[in-house]
Amino acid sequence: MKKIVAFDFDGTLTTRDTLLMFILDAKGAFAFMTGFLYRLPLIVMMKLRLYPNYQAKQKVFSYFFKGMPLDTFNRLCQRFADTHRHLLRPEGMRTLKEAQAAGAEVLIVSASIDNWVQPFFPDVKVLGTQIEVENGRLTGRFLTKNCYGQEKVNRIQELYPHRSEYHLTAYGDSNGDRELLAYADEAHYKPFRL
Repeated sequence: MKKIVAFDFDGTLTTRDTLLMFILDAKGAFAFMTGFLYRLPLIVMMKLRLYPNYQAKQKVFSYFFKGMPLDTFNRLCQRFADTHRHLLRPEGMRTLKEAQAAGAEVLIVSASIDNWVQPFFPDVKVLGTQIEVENGRLTGRFLTKNCYGQEKVNRIQELYPHRSEYHLTAYGDSNGDRELLAYADEAHYKPFRL
């Protein structure tokens, strides 16, 4: 039976969420703080569960990156991965490499934008939130649903529709991973904290 091992990215394989860190790295401290203050009411409403998480995330993303050429964005993503490898948890990376060495198909299933996750893992399939591009520029909108909650399961089912043909092991650390962990044959919640 085929073995698939799926890892969440932010908080599971990394020591912290990468969205704000990526924005800070890409835009600099002044633009980051200005944008954060501009979007603060939206962020507060999201934290109070008065505004959907995925819509707030898209609006924040759009504020900072709408209109940017895709090649510029991808260069920023590569630079971020190159300069922030210290965010990766050693135990998580060891577990990922062991799964690969054992012949399992390894996936990163993340709500983060796949453009900045993929450079951390060039030899791993990343199922992340995808961004919309028109005429070579970012529109500020997401092309896919935010890869969070049930969407993580949906993405795996799209790739592997015949559930009886594989054994799924999943690693996650947050509410956004609960459906994935419930779907797995073997689930590890908050596995890399030590």
